[in-house]
Amino acid sequence: MKLNVLKNKKILILGLGREGIDSFKFLRKLFPKKVLGLADQTEIKKLNLKVKSLIQRDKNVKLYFGENYLEALKKYDIVIKSPGISWEVIEPFLKFKNPPQSPLKKGERIRITSQTEIFFSNCPGKIIGITGTKGKSTTSALIYKILKQGGIKAHLIGNIGKPALSYLSSAKQDDVYVYELSCHQLFKLRKPACWQAGVPHIAVLLDIYPEHLDYYKNFKEYISAKANITRWQAKNDYLIFNQQNKIVKKIAEKSKAKKIPIVATKYKFYPHLSSPLKRGRIKEGVLLKGKFNLRNIVAAITVGEIFKVSEKKIIKAIKEFKPLPHRLEFVGKYQGIKFYNDSLSTIPQATIAAIEALENNVQTLIAGGFDRGLDFSDLAKKILKSKINTLILFPTTGKKIWQEVIFLVKKEKKKMPKCFFVRNMKEAVKLSFENTKKGKIVLLSPASPSFGIFKDYRERGSLFKKIIKEFKN
Repeated sequence: MKLNVLKNKKILILGLGREGIDSFKFLRKLFPKKVLGLADQTEIKKLNLKVKSLIQRDKNVKLYFGENYLEALKKYDIVIKSPGISWEVIEPFLKFKNPPQSPLKKGERIRITSQTEIFFSNCPGKIIGITGTKGKSTTSALIYKILKQGGIKAHLIGNIGKPALSYLSSAKQDDVYVYELSCHQLFKLRKPACWQAGVPHIAVLLDIYPEHLDYYKNFKEYISAKANITRWQAKNDYLIFNQQNKIVKKIAEKSKAKKIPIVATKYKFYPHLSSPLKRGRIKEGVLLKGKFNLRNIVAAITVGEIFKVSEKKIIKAIKEFKPLPHRLEFVGKYQGIKFYNDSLSTIPQATIAAIEALENNVQTLIAGGFDRGLDFSDLAKKILKSKINTLILFPTTGKKIWQEVIFLVKKEKKKMPKCFFVRNMKEAVKLSFENTKKGKIVLLSPASPSFGIFKDYRERGSLFKKIIKEFKN
């Protein structure tokens, strides 16, 4: 959606999280005297003081807070929706062409847009979009570091950086935007009204596994959201994709962009990459543990090559790169035991990859969390195949993981690991010290989201690190 379309429209910002507040600041700068609608299910008194003060100082806003906040949809013709608000809850309000109190003309419908669509439609610079069920933050950060090392005017935006619209008013044609895109930011993305032939100029699609099934109607809908990363690309754009993932490979086949496959096999050469750097020097475990991180590195190198960053500068950027928090993060060695924080692993496949990356040195696994209806049978197989002999499990998926383990133990007559069910991180850490031998690893890799006991994966991982360092027998 072009910015000039917004000028004479009644605009509602739906959701006042990180993106929503950024959208409000951007529109207020663009239209200083325009009346803007702000809607959120949180009551205004429960907003943090900074946000509350920003809103209350503005005299040209209409506020819709609390349980009936969606009623505001009927009064606006353009809605900028925050990613976290489900389409399912707003769709009933979009069925009518002219709801009561609507400013729409006869036959018009409420137009739902997003930061992503607005940014894609109006950004004069080049956009590199990165998505995947896992690995997108690490890959985005690596790409950004490589481009900066190469002297390119790069900006890190989206989930990992600042919200996109905070950059739009100062964006220039020689700017490059490394945009980490979640499935929610991509879901139902319309074709951007962009001056470029296609968008994003470079798309990186890492992998797709079942995730967020509490948000989407089914896995197919989730896949469709991820596929939007390449849906609006043109023949002069690039798609860097993980051809080992069958779903990703299928999406790539339909793309109009130039396709560059990634194959992250241990110690494998990469024939599509030209220099000696890619012909064997970057190996699994040298810089970041796990072959999934080798894939991330190769994807970032490929982007660097497209932008003609020299091999020397690519090597320097990768060597100086520090792993991001909560992603197979080495916490330290305490009482002779090694601790790893992998709190961001919120699906079984990510936890399996973490166990493999640590090469069967994991003795204690801390897992479990919010139930999104995922299948834990493969994780149970990996637990029994590895040398894990202690499980410390959080509700509610902890019970599901344990049930799968019990089923396999009985079926295959394998040794039963010890199991403890906990409800707080202090208890989990205490048990991990008591049940892990010196020289072995305790891995927090939940295979589930954090909601219920913890605010988010950051709180879960930060508590794990804090309590480990404070723990005394």
